[in-house]
Order: sequence, then structure tokens, then C-alpha cells
Amino acid sequence: MFSFSGPQTIHFGRGQSQQTPTLAAGFGNAVLLVHGASAARAKWLIDACNDAGLTTKTISCLREPSLPDIELALDQLKGFQPDVVIALGGGSVIDFAKALTALILCPGAPRNYLEVVGDGRQLEHPPVPMIALPTTAGTGAEVTKNAVISVPDRGLKVSLRDPRMVPDIAIIDANLMQGAPRHVTLASGLDAVTQVIEPYLSVKANPMTDALCRAAIPTGLGVLRTLVENDAPDAWDSMAWVSTCGGLALANAGLGAVHGFAGVIGGKTNAPHGEICGALLPAVLQSHQRNAKQETDVHTRLQWVVQQIADHFAKDNTADPIRELRRWSQDMGLRGLQDMGLALADFPEVAEAAATASSMKGNPFQLSQPDLLQILNAAK
Repeated sequence: MFSFSGPQTIHFGRGQSQQTPTLAAGFGNAVLLVHGASAARAKWLIDACNDAGLTTKTISCLREPSLPDIELALDQLKGFQPDVVIALGGGSVIDFAKALTALILCPGAPRNYLEVVGDGRQLEHPPVPMIALPTTAGTGAEVTKNAVISVPDRGLKVSLRDPRMVPDIAIIDANLMQGAPRHVTLASGLDAVTQVIEPYLSVKANPMTDALCRAAIPTGLGVLRTLVENDAPDAWDSMAWVSTCGGLALANAGLGAVHGFAGVIGGKTNAPHGEICGALLPAVLQSHQRNAKQETDVHTRLQWVVQQIADHFAKDNTADPIRELRRWSQDMGLRGLQDMGLALADFPEVAEAAATASSMKGNPFQLSQPDLLQILNAAK
């Protein structure tokens, strides 16, 4: 028995973004367009919405969304009631937009609706309709039901979560993604791969998420190298699909220890989420290998995942596939946790906080404090 949630509609493929104004008009005339730090990169869509006769207000997401930024944006938007919110950007922009759609009609203080630092208060009103256009192939935020928000005064990243927060329409167009800087492509690509591996190994996996992950894991691993090293168009098309599969899978099967750590580490360091996940994935997989017992389902699943890594990253049968994935990632510029700003002295505190993170509920094994510290030391 299981449930599965997702957007009402997914439009996938190059050129699909051109229909955004027409789709937005189906919700009404007033549009809030949320974009990244560069308004110039959103000019084509702003112009297209204006040409379609839509009343368009814009707002920038300058960095990964934080509670103070959301509070400021909500204050700036007082008196403006959008019929639809369009998000054009990476996972941070989409999460920022999702938070605004959820909170713009709600009377309470934004903190009250957050997990961990608030009381997880239920939204009193349905979110404003939303169209998501990702410009990175990594987070899958365009099809998930939560927004990850940093809370600086607590040094944490937590979620605002509601099943109704899944964007109504997701438009995945690789034309909006290709050409990103290598470090962004590497981090987002590793994030996409992590987000199809963790739901496949999750204790909450189901037949629908298994189908997505078993198709997406070999595809993601197969194109990661050429995506990062060559900026290949076909690889972008494939990783865009993998990223969307990951979003759908994690929204319905949860994640695991990589993301359990990532929220805590991100809150402490402000390092890019995908880079943190890329550093942690090999260490977590090695932890799974130590814990998985022969002839169990999770052992079978894990062995299959490791074989997929071997097929694309192990040079010969004697090489350790997980070590080879780590080595290649580092050669491409991936930093370790210490270089991202996480001090060794903070490891015990991070391990303790990660143990209670919501993503840990999907991890296939209960991890002790020594287990958690071993993972951090392997990823340092």
C-alpha cells in the first residue's frame, strides 16, 4: 500500500519554456515572477509575460532562501495578490517561490510554519498556484512538496512542508540549464544522482519510486562524466530527466543519511547543497556496506547501486567503485567538508543534530554517534 504525489502537469523537453505565459494566463492576470540574482537572465520571460498582457511583478532570490529573506519578501509583497507564481531558477529560487506561495495568504509568523524551529503549523490557506522552471539539473524542487529554508539564528536548514506545495506545473527545459559553470554542474549533477540513489535505498521505497530510480540511477551515472567534462547537450537532456525523477522519488519515498547531514551542514557553512551531498554520498554508501547483511533486500539493492557506479567510474575489476567516484569528483573540483567550512570541532554537534533530521527517517540503518562521526571523517 502506498500513495504517490506530483504536479498536475509536467512539460519536458527543449523549447517547452516558451509556453509559460500561456500557461500562466490560465490562472489569471497577476503574476509574481521569482528569479535568481541576475534579472537579466529572466528578461526573456518577463518580456514574454508582459507581451501576453499579464501584470507581472518580480522579486529576486539572491542566495539559498533564509527565514529573514522570506519575511522581508512577504513584507514587500503586501497589497499584491498574485494569481500565479512563476519560479525561474535553481533549487534555491524554486524553494523560495514555494515558500512565498505557501505563506503569502497565511496570517501567522513564517517561523511558526517551519519544522524543528517552529511548531510545523498547518497552512490555513491553500498555496497560490505555481509554475516552476528549473535552470539546474539537480534538486528536483520543481516536483517536491517542501521548501528548504535556512534559519541563521539557529544555524540550521529546515523544511516548510505541505502536500499542496507541489508546483501545479513543472516545465523542464534543458535550454535553460546548459552552459552552467562546471562547479555548478558538478554539484547539481551529484545532487541529482544522490536523489535517485537515496530513495531507492530508503525504508519508504515503493514500486512507483523503485521504477523511477532503477531507470534513473544508471542514466544519471552514465551521463555525469560527459555532462561535467564536456557540457554535452544529450547529457543535459538526460540529467534534467534524472533530476525530475529524483524529485518525484524523494517526495514519495524520502531520502537518507546524506540529506540528514546536508541540512545541518548547510545551515552551518552555507556551502552549496549539491556539493555537500556529493562529498557525503561515497561516505554514506560505504557506511551502508558496513551495515548491510547478506541476503537482505537492502544488501541486494546496495550491490546493484555499487555495480552501476562501477560500470561508469571503476577502471578495472580491482578498483573500488565508490572510491573511484570520490576520486573523479575531487579531480573535477569537489571540495571536502573542511574546505567547505565545517570545522573538525563541529563534527560531534553536527552528528547529533543530523541523527534527528527528518531525512534520516528514510535511512536503511539506524546510525549510532560513532557511525555518524565515521561518515563525517570519511567526507572531510
